[in-house]
Amino acid sequence: MKILIIARPYAFHGGVESATAGLMRALVAHGHDVHRAGPGRQQAQPGVTEHPLPMPPLPSPARAVALALLAAPVARRGGWDVVQSHERTFVQDVYRAGEGAHRAYLEAMGSRGGRRVHHAVTLALERRVFARTPQIVAISRRSADDIARHYAVPPPRLSVVYNGVDLERFHPALRARHRDAARADADVPATAYAMLFAGSGFERKGLSTAIRALAHLGDGGARLLVLGRGDAAPYRRLAGELGVAGRVVWLGARPDIERWYAAADVLVLPTRYEPFGNVHLEALASGLPVVTSAVAGGAEVVDDRCGAVVASDDAAGFAAALEKLRGRNAAELRDAARAAAEPLTFARQVQALEEVYRRLGRNR
Repeated sequence: MKILIIARPYAFHGGVESATAGLMRALVAHGHDVHRAGPGRQQAQPGVTEHPLPMPPLPSPARAVALALLAAPVARRGGWDVVQSHERTFVQDVYRAGEGAHRAYLEAMGSRGGRRVHHAVTLALERRVFARTPQIVAISRRSADDIARHYAVPPPRLSVVYNGVDLERFHPALRARHRDAARADADVPATAYAMLFAGSGFERKGLSTAIRALAHLGDGGARLLVLGRGDAAPYRRLAGELGVAGRVVWLGARPDIERWYAAADVLVLPTRYEPFGNVHLEALASGLPVVTSAVAGGAEVVDDRCGAVVASDDAAGFAAALEKLRGRNAAELRDAARAAAEPLTFARQVQALEEVYRRLGRNR
């Protein structure tokens, strides 16, 4: 099939971007003629033809509309068997709702005093996408439920296709290679219990709950490694107020996240809204148990064999789950985590998308 993917530029090292790169690679491997249309310069990927969209510097709301307008002529050009958009655009056969439903995000995060124009534009684009796109692909059952609840998308138009994960890049064997050096880089003692929080957008990802959980732990030597972008100032203050400032390690945004999965003992992600964070799959593939929130789409692949699921604002509950995991056999946890991730390959993701594409063909 000749497939056009409308997507922002993706890197080969971080969350959503890494997942997009893996999907593109798998589509090519399955024999598809893959094209990408999007703004910005994209690092070349074998087998993918680029169609750059000249995006002028604009504020966020105008940029979203401009992308939709610029992508439309490429999508309408003809010759495509499938047009799949990862953005809120005007013309597509399939919309992959990687960000879930913005209305559900606003519901989860509460009243947002600022960025009113941004939210209004995003909601308007979203309403159009969900109303007019023939096939909607959610990335978790929870996200599909949000889309159906807010936009009444009927089951024949709504599918769930989980993301894939790179099982070679994220592997338990990396622990032996990277653990000691990564801990030394971060000044984390070799014997310390290390919790990894990985994600940008600290408020949405629940960093305050992770810091409070650290304070609840009985082990005064435990560390919380914070990897990602965001305004750290209020969270540094919170850590100081709780007496754990010296046990929170601020790593910033890094391209080598696999080193930090190797360095950590557990991933902790008390997210308030998350259609399906790729860190869940990456950590599990790395043999790292996961403690996440009940509202995370990633919770759908976490059970008590490889982690725990807790209410997003329950710091004491997170601490209790962490203490319980510490008492488990480390090798059994590692093997169970890896086993949870292994079915979720990029090849499986492509096979599920191909079924969506066939449904399109039957309905044309």
